[in-house]
Amino acid sequence: MLFSTYTFIFVFLPVVFIGYAILSFFDVKLSRKIWLIIASLFFYGYWDVHYLFLLMASAFFNYYIGCCLLKLKHNQTHQKKLLIFGVVCNLLLIGYFKYFNFMVDNLNDIFETGVGNLDIILPLGISFFTFQNIAYLVDVKRNKVLNNHFLDYLFFLSFFPQLIAGPIVHHADIMKQINSKLSLKLSLKKISVGLSVFLLGLFKKLALADSISVYADLSFNAVHEGVILSFWEAWCGVLAYTFQLYFDFSGYSDMAIGLGLIFGLRLPINFFSPYKAENIIDFWRRWHMTLSAFLRDYLYIPLGGNRNGFISRYRNLFITMLLGGLWHGASWTFVLWGGLHGLYLCLNHIFRNLLSISGRYVRLGVFDNRLLFQGITFLSVVTAWVPFRAESLSDTMSLWTSMFTLDYFGLSQSVLNLINIYFPGMEFKQVGMFYNGLGDWSYGCMQIILLSSIVFFLPNSIQLMRFQVNLTNFKPGGMVSPGGGFIVRNLIWSPSTFWAFIYAGIFLAIIMLLSQESPFIYFQF
Repeated sequence: MLFSTYTFIFVFLPVVFIGYAILSFFDVKLSRKIWLIIASLFFYGYWDVHYLFLLMASAFFNYYIGCCLLKLKHNQTHQKKLLIFGVVCNLLLIGYFKYFNFMVDNLNDIFETGVGNLDIILPLGISFFTFQNIAYLVDVKRNKVLNNHFLDYLFFLSFFPQLIAGPIVHHADIMKQINSKLSLKLSLKKISVGLSVFLLGLFKKLALADSISVYADLSFNAVHEGVILSFWEAWCGVLAYTFQLYFDFSGYSDMAIGLGLIFGLRLPINFFSPYKAENIIDFWRRWHMTLSAFLRDYLYIPLGGNRNGFISRYRNLFITMLLGGLWHGASWTFVLWGGLHGLYLCLNHIFRNLLSISGRYVRLGVFDNRLLFQGITFLSVVTAWVPFRAESLSDTMSLWTSMFTLDYFGLSQSVLNLINIYFPGMEFKQVGMFYNGLGDWSYGCMQIILLSSIVFFLPNSIQLMRFQVNLTNFKPGGMVSPGGGFIVRNLIWSPSTFWAFIYAGIFLAIIMLLSQESPFIYFQF
């Protein structure tokens, strides 16, 4: 069941909320918790009931291992062995479903064998709930889990707003909210803010991400069919995907946070204007923030982090990003994407160290360093999105060739006429800018310009709503989150008639755009 469907918006969500409201009237916390667990399990099993059995088996297994770890807290040796066993079992689960056929294909290529693939269907959200299970077991070992009840654990693992594509949550954070006096209680303030954030995220998905996806698909599908794109077709297609992915994942993150608030839970911020980042380190503090934190806390630091010198630090950083890339999908294109970001991060740290040693900042004449570094970071991220979206390494190389060489740099006839008049010795292709005729790129370019303006010059959802969803005390009229671009005072949300009309218009637009199912990009991971 997708958030962006009639079934979810007009059937599932109202039924769950009405049942939740009725149970809230009787003020029995356990009944509300059980109701949300039942709703979450139905939500997950709606896709395929077989997935539900897998989720429940994973929950029972990890809860049992967690209980055993708690009992062994005074025996560090046995506890460590049991933790390794639990983590390995989780990795084997995801390894079978996600990477078995990938390994078979590579072994066939290496040894020239003909072993066939298994008919394995990837369960939805397996990467996310497996990571949550691993984090839970490690947190038990680190004494961050003090109480352990199965219903609480099942709620933590299955809560439907974040079950399929995050954010990745920690057991202690959810338990802290569940066990507070105000937990799982209806709040008009939280409902109003949550519903507003949810609708804004849904609008991003349907009106912005899905509309520009047409042009991304045109370029990437053409390359996969063997078409050599022009310089302009390649860049427009990659930029289209860059903004499609941005608004698709940003929209999902908003919807997850909004749904959590409607039911009284504050899910962690997972997306905060990553394209405004001034360097790659900053980018990964803004993009899929909970995944970045997971990779840092449960992979990079256990590998040694930066404790054993700069060479070990860069090695650990590169390995972390390679595995982070592989986590996204069983393909060498994702490994390449992770490797690129690992290289970016290493270079970023080296550059910072050089600046620190020199004791001064780089001055580049009239250029604003911040804007220059933002531009370099953005172009680096865009370049890396090519293997993230491409079907194969050959498709990736074809796109990069079109993007970064002048061999396919066609110009429009009007520009060529001017060049021939003033620079008769210059030689450019006479085939035009979009010579493959893939689509109406004039409209596509206008959309790219519009979306880039929204990304770089308007406040993000968290700034717009003027609240931090992970603050201990929820204050919807409180502080604006730090670090993010130009904010127009009149654009800040408030519970007013003006914003009621704005959201009424957004809701009408959503109704008109709910014509077909369009899965979120991160659902495939």
